[in-house]
Amino acid sequence: MPCTRCSGPDCGAVAANVIVRPSFAKYPRQTALIETYARLAALPRDTNPAGASPLGQVIADAQLAATRRPEHGGAQIAFMNPGGIRATLPLPPDGQLRYQDLFAVQPFYNNLVTRSLSDAQLLQLLESQWTAQTRPRILHVSRGFGYTWDGARPKGQRVVPGSVTLDGRPLDPAATYRVTVNSFFAGGGDNFQILRQGRDLRTGIMDVDALELYVKGNPGLVPEALDRVQRIY
Repeated sequence: MPCTRCSGPDCGAVAANVIVRPSFAKYPRQTALIETYARLAALPRDTNPAGASPLGQVIADAQLAATRRPEHGGAQIAFMNPGGIRATLPLPPDGQLRYQDLFAVQPFYNNLVTRSLSDAQLLQLLESQWTAQTRPRILHVSRGFGYTWDGARPKGQRVVPGSVTLDGRPLDPAATYRVTVNSFFAGGGDNFQILRQGRDLRTGIMDVDALELYVKGNPGLVPEALDRVQRIY
């Protein structure tokens, strides 16, 4: 056959494929850019040092929105247990989320449950994140609710006194609060037994359906800052 170099008769040249394995270090600016776009393309369930995650907050907000109206439970606060979030939620470029993506995030199909908790029960619920667990289970909280915890304090005293607020105001020791969680959590799941003591139970829609309604009602969903739960140490 003709030689590809000289167009003459066969000169004995032999070609071989050589696999090149580059050993160059990653370009930092390009790596950071890729990581940034990866975060923007999905709502991650990964948590920050305080225990909050973008997806956890969105789910808690969805549950609050689905049960806020008096006829749906009159919720003021919603909590999401971290173990119930099973996948990151993709945000497709075309903006068309699919039900299968939502179901991958919340595949258990639990009802939402709203109950009344006293100020003391609500504080006990927060402390249960450490006292009732072999390892901490930091709950995701809905918009308007916040508190600070200190990992250096002993279990049972980690919530910083006076730091728990609802809509910018400290909790009222004489008040009761309407709290929404999923039915697994409401039944004492993950050993949060204090939730079973809540009064005036109201059962709502399925958790994944609440998430579907929320993302439909909030096109171009942008996660909020992870500042609802603060950690000192």
